[in-house]
Amino acid sequence: MLRFGTAGLRGPLQDGPDGMNVDTVSRTTAGLVDWLRGRCLGGGAVVVGRDARHGSAEFAIATAEIFAAAGFPVTLLPRPLPTPVVAYAVRELGAVAGVQITASHNPATDNGYKVYLDGGSQLIAPADTEIERCIEAVTEPIPRTPVSPAADDLVRRYIDRVAQLPELIGGPGERSDVRIVLTPLHGVGGDTAVAALTAAGFKHVHVVGAQFAPDADFPTVAFPNPEEPGATDLLLATATRIGADLAIALDPDADRCAIGIPDDGGWRMLRGDETGVLLGDYVLRTAPPDSLVATTIVSSRLLSKLAVARGARYSETLTGFKWLARAGDGLVYAYEEAIGHCADPAAVRDKDGISAAVLAADLVARLKAADRTLADELDDYAVEFGLHATDQVSLRLPDPAAAADLVNRLRAAPPGEIAGEPVEYTDLLQVRGRMRTDALIFEGASSRIVVRPSGTEPKLKCYLEVVEPVADRNTLAAARTSGERRLAELRAYCGQLAK
Repeated sequence: MLRFGTAGLRGPLQDGPDGMNVDTVSRTTAGLVDWLRGRCLGGGAVVVGRDARHGSAEFAIATAEIFAAAGFPVTLLPRPLPTPVVAYAVRELGAVAGVQITASHNPATDNGYKVYLDGGSQLIAPADTEIERCIEAVTEPIPRTPVSPAADDLVRRYIDRVAQLPELIGGPGERSDVRIVLTPLHGVGGDTAVAALTAAGFKHVHVVGAQFAPDADFPTVAFPNPEEPGATDLLLATATRIGADLAIALDPDADRCAIGIPDDGGWRMLRGDETGVLLGDYVLRTAPPDSLVATTIVSSRLLSKLAVARGARYSETLTGFKWLARAGDGLVYAYEEAIGHCADPAAVRDKDGISAAVLAADLVARLKAADRTLADELDDYAVEFGLHATDQVSLRLPDPAAAADLVNRLRAAPPGEIAGEPVEYTDLLQVRGRMRTDALIFEGASSRIVVRPSGTEPKLKCYLEVVEPVADRNTLAAARTSGERRLAELRAYCGQLAK
């Protein structure tokens, strides 16, 4: 059977217990019902939502009807909607659980079942294995009771909350002059994102027409992930054509957000670490003293340096927002390098691409009013903290077991030197406590590599960072050249791991 990975199930649309189908969804929901009852949460409110993938409507209806038959009041969202709306609704309604039917940025052949618990956070161990045991104990038949879709009220409240973020974080400001182009990559975030940006005061929001309507086949992209090569080509072409100030790409369920900016006469997509420090700094400028910001073990170290400089606290967690959302009291912002950003943890305790897009647009508007850009801000960080150049190498493999085998081979014979630099080795499987995970860290004087198997795809992931000193703006170009050379050497090393 499919196992709980990143906050729930994700797998191919196919028959049998190892595929996403109505039987798998029904058994999973019945198991979740029994698990909730075992914690005296039976009869509590539940939220069910879905994206627009193949099977999502059928899976969402089955989930809602099984909860209803078990005596849980169910809010079934009225149409395909972004995952952050479900996370918001669980928190807003005080629900005991929420389920979003989505496979996020996986290929069109996949679907998934994402679970939120009380407070709107993703589930963590040991809940995942406990729920699995409840699923295994389910016997047919599983009763169902019809459920009517809810009204649009919750969606409007979510949009209103996101639209208020510029005022809550940045204060009053003029936003109508910013030209934005947006793509939801055939996913479900387009209408909601445009509504939120418009309500926040942005009057020039353009979209990539060929990718705007939800389409379960994702016809214009090989993989519906803004990080994949070629996925944002249409976005950047549109941004160039209309003379935009900002380009925004959401992943298909709109919980992740990638930013594109004009730079050196062209356009480029920012890495998640770059967007992360930009938004983190923006939030901290008006956050209460001693606020907390957080990122993960595979992200850049730059946020940790910035937090100290801004008088804030910093926390580092394992990968995934199930950990980041629990980083500690006073959390005002969290991000992971895989373009996930939590800019409003008081309302959405998970990554939210739409709130990140609105906040990024507001930052661009304020910088534009001062005749500055996001590229200028990034240059300032390099001068203040050193140039932090990052990259990622993803090695696609036949199956998840192959990725785990590669990590075990490295664990058995860890290198003492990578790309000519001596490195120290840390095996996070040997670390005690909550930071224990299947990942290896190789750290030298100026470089760092984190290697781990993906939790959602058959990939080995290598996260790279190089830090170059920068004396002033006059030495920034040389630091970039040196940083790119070192990253190329690290990429070459990672690329040969699967050979």
